[in-house]
Amino acid sequence: MLRSVSASAETLVIDSRFNGPPESGNGGYVCGLVAGLLGTGPAEVALRVPPPLDSELAVRRSKGAASLYDEDVLVAEGRALEKLELEVPEVLDADAAAQASSRYPWIEEHYFPTCFVCGPKRPHHDGLEIFTGQAGSTDLFGATWTPAVELADESGRVRSEIVWAALDCPTGLVAVTSGEEAPGVLGTLAASIDGPIEAGHPYVITAWLLGIDGRKRTAAAVISDSDGSVVARSRAMWIELRL
Repeated sequence: MLRSVSASAETLVIDSRFNGPPESGNGGYVCGLVAGLLGTGPAEVALRVPPPLDSELAVRRSKGAASLYDEDVLVAEGRALEKLELEVPEVLDADAAAQASSRYPWIEEHYFPTCFVCGPKRPHHDGLEIFTGQAGSTDLFGATWTPAVELADESGRVRSEIVWAALDCPTGLVAVTSGEEAPGVLGTLAASIDGPIEAGHPYVITAWLLGIDGRKRTAAAVISDSDGSVVARSRAMWIELRL
């Protein structure tokens, strides 16, 4: 079984394997860890600074909320949601998602090429290998994903922080490539896991843009199973970096 985090009641460590940029944690993965502190329901998590790797982070809890601190620096804070409201378009089928993935625009030049989720320079099967591309002339983006067995818990279901990670990077590609492309960082991620996601089973990820407000770009993503049923969903706000 994947040993992704070492933790006690008061501290949590993000293993260096789960990076986004080379020196910090993948945003979706870290948001999923914080959400896991709140239970299994929908949650929204905000990242305040790049999450440090291989460092003990203090966990602070309050009713319906949890946060991570690096000494006195707030790293991330999350809150439980009653429901994640998201209007979902007709999701891509497996063939359309595979074709979209074949057009992944960052296969040669990537801002963070060793990202655990979408980095093309990871060793084979070491990351999630979710490569999102535009679905033809539509406004949808897609990718296929078959989670590895090592990403599952004892029941065979993919660990929730891995699902959050899978829901993150597709929204990032949509946000960054919408309009004039510029690198961005994840600001907030809200997600809901609505059904079982099992290791070794094929899934489709569909992503789309929700809106642009200055340097803020909002996008959404869903994971659907082989019959097109949505089993997880997310809404993300990305912040365009000033170059």
